Amino acid sequence: MSSDMQVFKLPDLGEGLTEAELVNWLVAVGDEIVVDQPIAEVETAKSMVEVPSPYAGTVAELHGEAGQTLDVGKPLISIARVGSSAGSPAAAAPVPAGSVDPSPVSSGLDVSSAVEAAAETYRTEEKAGSGNVLIGYGTPGGATGGRTRPRKASAAVASSVVEPAAVPVMEPAVAGTRIPGKLSAVISPLVRKMARDHGVSLETIEGSGASGLIMRRDVEAVIASPAVAAPSVEAPAVSAPVAASADAGAVDSRTGLGVSARTPVRGVRKAVAANMTRSRSEIPEATVWVDVDATALLDMRAELKKRAPHDTPGLLAFIARFVTAGLKKYPALNTRFETASDGSQEIVGFEGINLGFAAQTDRGLVVPSVRNAHELSARELDAEIRRLTAVARDGKATPAELGSGTFTLNNYGVFGVDGSAAIINYPEVAMLGVGRIIDKPWVVNGELAVRKVTELTLAFDHRVCDGETAAGFLRYVADAIENPGGALADM
Repeated sequence: MSSDMQVFKLPDLGEGLTEAELVNWLVAVGDEIVVDQPIAEVETAKSMVEVPSPYAGTVAELHGEAGQTLDVGKPLISIARVGSSAGSPAAAAPVPAGSVDPSPVSSGLDVSSAVEAAAETYRTEEKAGSGNVLIGYGTPGGATGGRTRPRKASAAVASSVVEPAAVPVMEPAVAGTRIPGKLSAVISPLVRKMARDHGVSLETIEGSGASGLIMRRDVEAVIASPAVAAPSVEAPAVSAPVAASADAGAVDSRTGLGVSARTPVRGVRKAVAANMTRSRSEIPEATVWVDVDATALLDMRAELKKRAPHDTPGLLAFIARFVTAGLKKYPALNTRFETASDGSQEIVGFEGINLGFAAQTDRGLVVPSVRNAHELSARELDAEIRRLTAVARDGKATPAELGSGTFTLNNYGVFGVDGSAAIINYPEVAMLGVGRIIDKPWVVNGELAVRKVTELTLAFDHRVCDGETAAGFLRYVADAIENPGGALADM
């Protein structure tokens, strides 16, 4: 390898991950890049992340294609040092299929000025800053702090001024009229991903930002339009491809039915499958449940909402507050059971509570956790739950946010079910499930009444406690829901 060539290997993106799926390249061969510039989007078992470059120079080779699973420690990108001959077009590696010729195209527009103005607008809207430092890498001294884009016209900026017959468009095509000669300046990878996920062609959008920059609001406006909002033929996500053409017409030998699709288990789905399998095989779990009259809690929240319509915590936040109080009283359920290599075993307790909650996303089920949840009020818990839900659904939750929980709260009632034999989120030792709240006949003071009733279900690791502890915790949370005012007064 020439001394002028710098090879960046895929780093460990957090918590010992061994592989990642390459979702999208953010640069092309021939692009000039700077230190800390995002070069690719990859999906790990934890989240979707942008990978920044620790080197500056000219992109010489891309080691992988979209949809490919890459091993940690293997080459990701080769970058020629600034001023070296290795980065010249003649010496550059062939452009992978589907990439866009990065050479500037004469279009009558001042591309570098447009990119500079567009980048500044993007930084203002997205509040993008440095901090893309990965394990084993870092921003060298003297590097500027901002996440900048190259001044050279690259695929992210100049692709739309090339005629489609000469260069294939990377975004999925949808019905629409291409705007000839338009500069599709898209600085944000998030905007590109949003467009790609909803089948929106960036070629058809007039950017509202400086120098025609396509902003998030522009893509959202197209998504909300009837033509896109209606059911459409959307390109399948890279992380879940359907059956390969080789399987078309194949017949399953066991059932005799035709095979319609084969979906590789990868990314979040692969991590969830492994985690649930380990939980079921290692944890001797038991389950207890109880029906709870939640009428008083709903009435209390309704009264608070009258006083502060836009600042009232959700029901899940109140239940989360009761859960953290219950875990302080019954700390055995906020532990971890560990087996050492020599076979010895111990129960590890914690000084605080990181409360996880199950969140369904387009990429599968994830469990972000509110760190130090025991220190937060119901209102603060509500704000953090909403924030974590948003970043998880955007695929931007960090490994620490997705892997640091000590107890999980699962609100499956939103799916219209009453209960569930939940699988404990390994390596935790317990999970509390909340069913839907519905009208049921209930005896109040010896008389039959219609009340708002929900079912609480606690799955717990029988190695760390007995049924008495589990029942005590469950009853504590149930009593707090039935008498929220008194419970909150004591917290």
